[in-house]
Amino acid sequence: MEFGFGQDDDDFRVEAREWLAAHVKGATDRRTWEHTLGAAGWIGLGWGEDGYGNRRATLTQQVVWAEEYARSGAPPRSGHIGENLLAPTLLAHGTDEQKARFLPPIAAGAELWCQGYSEPGAGSDLAGVRTAAVREPDGRTYRVTGQKIWTSLAREADWCFVLARTEPGSARHHGLTFLLVPMDQPGRIEVRPIRQMTGTSDFNEVFFDGAHAEHVVGGVGEGWRVAMSLLGFERGVSTLAQQIGFAEELGGVVRDAVASGAVHDPVVRERLVRQWAELRTMRWNALRTLGGSGDAGAPSVAKLLWAGWHQRLGELAVLVRGAAAGVGPADWSASAPYELDAAQHLFLFSRADTIYGGSDQIQRTIIAERVLGLPREPKGAV
Repeated sequence: MEFGFGQDDDDFRVEAREWLAAHVKGATDRRTWEHTLGAAGWIGLGWGEDGYGNRRATLTQQVVWAEEYARSGAPPRSGHIGENLLAPTLLAHGTDEQKARFLPPIAAGAELWCQGYSEPGAGSDLAGVRTAAVREPDGRTYRVTGQKIWTSLAREADWCFVLARTEPGSARHHGLTFLLVPMDQPGRIEVRPIRQMTGTSDFNEVFFDGAHAEHVVGGVGEGWRVAMSLLGFERGVSTLAQQIGFAEELGGVVRDAVASGAVHDPVVRERLVRQWAELRTMRWNALRTLGGSGDAGAPSVAKLLWAGWHQRLGELAVLVRGAAAGVGPADWSASAPYELDAAQHLFLFSRADTIYGGSDQIQRTIIAERVLGLPREPKGAV
């Protein structure tokens, strides 16, 4: 597609930059920050003509906002799962009642969401989910039982969209349903943080023990279709914003290479230049697919590109610092066994990039089957 910024986009950029500059410094609590964004109409840009309480924005203006947000140093979003994943899914597959119920609170920053996809036995292979949902005698409520894992923001979320098996005895992508589950169900839902090797707990285990769910999106048994549609939204504008953060991290690695003298090593210089060139390539690829290329393999290609790139950047971040990369920024204490600086955190956390959101192996299988037309990989029954 032809992509470029016009005068309206430039004006929009000025407005976004000035608003962020005036409000970011006071953003301490992430939920309060979501309310602030929502009150100013910055959540859900471009959701369509109905608005649902947010401002309208063109595709290029959505890109402008994402870029300016990334550049501003604003806190990580707690509402991005609801805004960027669930909301487009509801717009594509939800009923009018579901849109009216759930979109306005997302746009206002009033309700936060988490994603109930991966399970201990079904991480990258999403079709292997075992979490079950049984219809109650009233005909409209489901009881959800099972376990989800690697669930981001589960401790903060008000709701979770859950892929569950509603047809007993079904296998693979058959018999799955996309359910909206309220998280405030004591005794029926338990959230356990997962401590990572970075020392933080960004992910969680979620246990459902007869949790109630009333909302089905896209129809009973249509969960696989809805889930795949949702995964297709994990690219485009959000990918471009992600790359702004990547550019900041690359700049930090370059500065460390200069400070340590590693930049004088021709091999290191070649790797730095390659990282820069590949990041530019990823940007143009994201712009190329922004309006929807119709390429079934586009999301998988994008995931393979950025995950491998980011992991290599983490490796380069510790390489250029030499032995100093093994020393933490603070002394050990019983309350804080270790702390990590930015480069160390980048190295450790990026080890997961080629696994979460669909491992590299799964992405290559998708490309092989859906784009190249190669024979499907044999899979056992669930």
